[in-house]
Amino acid sequence: MSTATEQRQQVVSAAIREISHIATLPEITLRIVELVEDPKSTAQDLHKVISKDPALCGRILKVVNSSFYGLPGQIASINRAIVMLGLNAVKNIAIAASLAKLFRGGELTARFSAKDLWTHSTLTAAAAKITSDSLKMGISDEAFLAGLMHDIGLMVEMQYDRSKLIDIMEKMSVDASGAPTADLIALESECFGASHQDFGAGLCEKWKFPRSFAAVTGFHHRPLELPPDQRKLVCIVHIADRLAAETGQGFRLDLPSIEIDPAVRDELKITVDRLDEIRRNFIENSKSVMDLLA
Repeated sequence: MSTATEQRQQVVSAAIREISHIATLPEITLRIVELVEDPKSTAQDLHKVISKDPALCGRILKVVNSSFYGLPGQIASINRAIVMLGLNAVKNIAIAASLAKLFRGGELTARFSAKDLWTHSTLTAAAAKITSDSLKMGISDEAFLAGLMHDIGLMVEMQYDRSKLIDIMEKMSVDASGAPTADLIALESECFGASHQDFGAGLCEKWKFPRSFAAVTGFHHRPLELPPDQRKLVCIVHIADRLAAETGQGFRLDLPSIEIDPAVRDELKITVDRLDEIRRNFIENSKSVMDLLA
């Protein structure tokens, strides 16, 4: 391990320790994650936990009856919703509900607010799921949650040292197209000693999420630096990140360009025509996802 890497890891560890009282998933969410990761768990086990949280029950029913999931008829029972959505999707909804609370907060600066970041994150989640669906990869639920979490490192920075993040954002400016004219990741590394990719990966490890999520948060700006067997989900989120930014909604200060790298597209074997189809599908569904996670 290089000295620079070791120093970066020390910065991330210190930040995660400092904010551990804030960046903690609620007990019920952690229990749901444990149940879903346990191969012996059943839908009934999940129902027993979820039924204790009326707000979460309501959110799950809202999701299962949304046009985004396209399931037939109105579903009124949590048991039925769990069966229709599947355990992984229900886990993701519970985590999304917890993350939504973490992203609450007013405008930090004229350039950055948690609300804008949440808007971008939900759009990225939708685009990641739609991309995965289109490619028939069988990881749509994982892609949705990965998209939702990809920029969580920015929230770690905000909770850890707001003044440093404000200093960074004050140095950012955008051109007429909305593209940033400064390198956010370079500024983060200079000011914090690590970037939001590093902080995001550290938080995923603290939450004991699958390693694929640490890869997404840690490498979504540079997926092709990963070994080939670890790239698939990260490449999906890399593309979804840019599709979300194309809408002009939410945060995009970490994306100097929203052009989709042909090398990343080739990694997933996505043709230009297929990408256009994914883009159209995403645009059609983006509003319903925004309403879903509002």
